[in-house]
Amino acid sequence: MATQSNVTTPSPSGFWPLRNRPLTMSQRRTIIGYIFIMPFILGFLFWFLIPALGAVYLTFQKWNLISPPQFVGLQNIEQLFKDPLLPQSLKATFLFSFISVPLTLLLSFFLATLINRQFRGIAIFRTIYYLPSIVPAIAVALLWAWMFNTEFGLVNVIIRAFGGAKIPWLQSTTWAIPAFIILSLWSGAGGPMIIFLAGLQGIPDIYYEAAEIDGAGPWQKLRHVTLPLMSPIIFFNLVLGIINAFQTFTTVYLVTSGTGGPENATLFLVLYIYRTGFRNQNMGYAAAVSWVLFIILAVLSFVIFRYLGSRIYYENPGE
Repeated sequence: MATQSNVTTPSPSGFWPLRNRPLTMSQRRTIIGYIFIMPFILGFLFWFLIPALGAVYLTFQKWNLISPPQFVGLQNIEQLFKDPLLPQSLKATFLFSFISVPLTLLLSFFLATLINRQFRGIAIFRTIYYLPSIVPAIAVALLWAWMFNTEFGLVNVIIRAFGGAKIPWLQSTTWAIPAFIILSLWSGAGGPMIIFLAGLQGIPDIYYEAAEIDGAGPWQKLRHVTLPLMSPIIFFNLVLGIINAFQTFTTVYLVTSGTGGPENATLFLVLYIYRTGFRNQNMGYAAAVSWVLFIILAVLSFVIFRYLGSRIYYENPGE
């Protein structure tokens, strides 16, 4: 009778101890969690971290997109303090951003309060107000370039119909920035409006009923009920609005044909980075200017979170 051997042959699964073991609920949740955040991780890796490291490398290089990069040390950083166009670009960017963002927030909040009602045809009005925000940037640029035309543009036609003088919108250093602010109001109010509308519809009616019992009118309810409860959404739209305004590029590039004219009056910072890197073929200095933009946005975000973040009202802060 053959004796049974005590020697066991190692199975291939022995090299992977967990292969034949069922995953616990915690492990499954961890794997599923990583799957869900993988798009963000890949996006952060390929669209921010690697380009940021490349920008750090190019900041200390001189590269014309053709020949190999040449190390120049701090030359590009020193040029930031000598460049006459950089202050003009910063001035145009700050002026546009700090005027357009508050106006866009006010307009979008006003529109959200108007369409936060239930009556026949309200969906049509919501679609009309939101539609400009999804129009392609090329169409927006072509449309408003025609509307701001000095001779036959629709804006000047309306102004002359009321007895006013025609305005050289895109040919004047005084009116160029206001023209782009108007453009941004038309095309940029739809997105924040939808977010404001969602926030308004999330406010329980019991707060307004209690305010009416206490004798509050429309303005009192707006000030003491609506605005405090909407403060997190206002804060969110403010931060995103400033970041997007500082990164304005497509419309100003198309309307001014990439020149930032007239006389660099609309030479916004991102347009200046593009023109320096791809037109002047100076990618090293363009990378240095891009870090200026990053630092400005980081500082502004810190200031906003530091001085406004603590004033935001959260209904259930502990949950």
